Amino acid sequence: MFAAVDAPPKRLKILVGGGHPGDPECGCAGTIARFTALGHDVVLLYLNRGEGYCKGSDLSQCGAIRTAEAQKACQILKARALFTSQIDGRAIVDNPHYLEFQHLLEAENPDILFTQWPIDKHRDHRALSQLALDAWLITGKKSAFYYYEVADDTMMFSPAEYVDISSPEIESARRAACYAHVSQQPDKWYPQQVELTRFRGSQSGHPQAEGFLRHWESRTAALFPSDQK
Repeated sequence: MFAAVDAPPKRLKILVGGGHPGDPECGCAGTIARFTALGHDVVLLYLNRGEGYCKGSDLSQCGAIRTAEAQKACQILKARALFTSQIDGRAIVDNPHYLEFQHLLEAENPDILFTQWPIDKHRDHRALSQLALDAWLITGKKSAFYYYEVADDTMMFSPAEYVDISSPEIESARRAACYAHVSQQPDKWYPQQVELTRFRGSQSGHPQAEGFLRHWESRTAALFPSDQK
């Protein structure tokens, strides 16, 4: 069970991993906005800089364009952007990259780690999930460990815990952060994510909610316990 307080007594460090710029925002922006509104430290860790696609621009420019979009989204969410050395669409899961992720996790030392679900359609999402899980295990399972979902990509996901993201302020920040990724045509995917969060809201008794699944060996975290029905 969760601790019986909405605002933990200490400032938390939260790390949200995503396969590409835009993935943490798509799946977790409402939750991120709630944490930063309470003064917690949130880092968005992107597996790559989105070199593989940016509509309307040459591929050689995509990394810079999408890095700037990620920085803007993080500014909106009052979070910090961090990038690994991988390349969009060419994710590698091997010993050197496991070690890189381990060092990142040790350096950031989060209280809570969010990562993408291992059964996602995109291979970069799956790679991110494997790397994050391995780093968490190797470093002693110190942080709480949660999986999140993204619409039209995540498969076989059944959340057990929810965060209410219904307030106008949170929804505004969430939308603005997602729409910061202009090159990714958010009009095509943001409405699908809203449909998903409305569905998760119907499951949890809120107008909109983001759903999460905690690794069964993870300790619990204060994910806004009053949201749980």
